[in-house]
Amino acid sequence: MARKFTKIAFTPAVKAAQAQRGARETYARFELFGPENDAITPDIEEFIAQIDGFYLGTVSSNGYPYIQFRGGHPGFLQVLDEKTLGFADFKGNVQYVTVGNLSDNDKAFIFLMDYRHRKRLKIWGRARYVEGDRELIERLRVPEDDSEVERVILFQVEAWNWNCPQHIPLRYSEQEVAALQARIAELEMLLGDR
Repeated sequence: MARKFTKIAFTPAVKAAQAQRGARETYARFELFGPENDAITPDIEEFIAQIDGFYLGTVSSNGYPYIQFRGGHPGFLQVLDEKTLGFADFKGNVQYVTVGNLSDNDKAFIFLMDYRHRKRLKIWGRARYVEGDRELIERLRVPEDDSEVERVILFQVEAWNWNCPQHIPLRYSEQEVAALQARIAELEMLLGDR
């Protein structure tokens, strides 16, 4: 069974680059054997539920990639089924580059990064936006977030791949730093009482 992401990512030019640099033989075996990785697993669903932001890539009609950060409360990117992700798209800077790109080309990419645990997940697929569907908007709205939702973006998963942790810097979120500072203050008080 071939890994689906290699069919998307390993274009003839990529394979030529791998061959020139001595990596093609390794990746030829890699692409032939292993799971297809074309459906959301329970581990990925758990990872996604903890993420408070990701990068969404689309392609413009002139062929240029466009990357946009999407953020919200953990769980705002939701797994709707094993092949579908969705999120409420908040009102932003009103450039509508992502919406415009998706009107013309539905190929999309989601890049999820967890700096704290040095994990990153790449997901290839097709995306579309849905406007005016109040039921779907409410289904994907996170109760703790009162941001204005303009539409929903649905993402059909075609392939995914975990990327190695090499070169990912360790970072903590504001909430994690605040929790650590509170714990340090608590321990300092305990030590001060001695």
